[in-house]
Order: sequence, then C-alpha cells, then structure tokens
Amino acid sequence: MLRLGGLWVLRLRSPAAGVPAKNLGLREVASGVSSPGSTSPRALNIFDRDLKRKQKNWAARQPEPMKFDYLKEEVGSRIADRVYDIARNFSLALDVGCGRGYIAQHLNKETVGKFFQVDIAENALKNILEMEIPTVNILADEEFLPFRENTFDLVVSSLSLHWVNDLPRALEQIHYVLKPDGVFIGAMFGGDTLYELRCSLQLAETEREGGFSPHVSPFTAVSDLGHLLGRAGFNTLTVDTDEIQVNYPGMFELMEDLQEKKSRMLT
Repeated sequence: MLRLGGLWVLRLRSPAAGVPAKNLGLREVASGVSSPGSTSPRALNIFDRDLKRKQKNWAARQPEPMKFDYLKEEVGSRIADRVYDIARNFSLALDVGCGRGYIAQHLNKETVGKFFQVDIAENALKNILEMEIPTVNILADEEFLPFRENTFDLVVSSLSLHWVNDLPRALEQIHYVLKPDGVFIGAMFGGDTLYELRCSLQLAETEREGGFSPHVSPFTAVSDLGHLLGRAGFNTLTVDTDEIQVNYPGMFELMEDLQEKKSRMLT
C-alpha cells in the first residue's frame, strides 16, 4: 500500500520580512546543483544525493517510461486538481523535483502564466513532457533552490521531497522563494507506505537471522508534517492523506517493480 501525505499550504507573512525580487537570478546561498558531498551541517546523510542523481539520470534514459510512471502521473494530476481548486491565477510557478513534468502537463496557461521546473537530473529535464504552459527547465538540487526571495506565486512538488536529507531545510527554501501570499502544494510518501513489505521482510529476517536491518527507505510520518511546515514559516495548513493501493501477484513482482521505481520515482 502506498500512502501519500499531501500538503496544501498557504503562506502568509508580512511583506516587510524581505524585499520582493524584481527578477529571477541565482543567489549565493543556493547555487543550483550542490557539489558531491555538500549538504546542510545539520542534515543526516541518509541518502547519497550524488548517487540519487546518477540513478535518476539512468532511469530517464530507459525505454517505456510510462510502464513505471503511473504513480507519478496519478499524483501529478491530483496536485493539479488542488491548484484548480484555488480561485486565483498564478503568474509564476515552480515545480521542485519536476522529473518529466508530471504536474505541469495537467495545468493550463489560464491558471499558470509561466512555469519553472527544477530537477537534479539533467536527463529528466531533456525528456520533459509536452505542455501548453511556457516553461523554463533548471538543473538544481531540491535542498539548494537557486532563486531569490519572494519570487513565485505557486510552488508545487510531487514525490520528490521524501528523498532529501534535510526536509526542514528544503521546506525553508520553498518558503523563502514564495511570495508573501504564495501557495505551496505538494505530495510525498507517508510513513506507512509499503508497511506490508517492511513487516514481511522484518519477520522473515528475524526468524532466520535473529534480527533485521532496514530494506526500505524511511518516510516522514504524516503527523510530523504540520510541525515541520510550521517551523519553516508556513501557516494556514491543510495536511491530507490519500491511499493508493497497487496489487501484485507476489512479493518478488513487487520488489522488481520497486527496483525500477527506486530511480523513476524521482524522474
């Protein structure tokens, strides 16, 4: 079972907290894709970001991407539906961890004027899906967004933030680049995702080996997301949970599918 923790956030704060950017540009504290091994001093290096970049680039080169992209397509469309629920237009929007553009393809130019898409893998950006919105594709890390303060009216993110080492920093970056009345809508895998697989592996390994080691990447508990968003400076929060059930004939078929998705879930 895949459990998605959805984030629907309206950022409200005083404009005096920062001077709105008159144009887009790189800022020194966020210079695009980080160099190998660079990270926030407070972050635990659970994920090798350089290895993740290589995995995403490999996945983007594989044939038949639609065979494994059904989750990205589904979640991207759900996020787009949330954007349409907001009765306003967004002149400038940003997709953090865009992959092949799974959100932008479901939006129209009447709702979003211009769309910036950021991803850590250059091959993913080369394979962007067709869309009617004018787009700009930028190679950058989710933890080091290369934009000035108060730049975007809307920030979205689909199935990307669960792979970052420092989620609080990533949320702070998103808050920083949003305008005072900006909106953040995103989705990431919740803490109970793949619960059945994790329990089966733990029970089997404990029975045979007398203990177990983790075989599934950790996910953030949905109950913690509100606190993390509040720490980043967001308010007027809505945190939803959706369940997407995918059936497999057996565990090995599931693991084979996950082997492909381990890279594709970020492309």
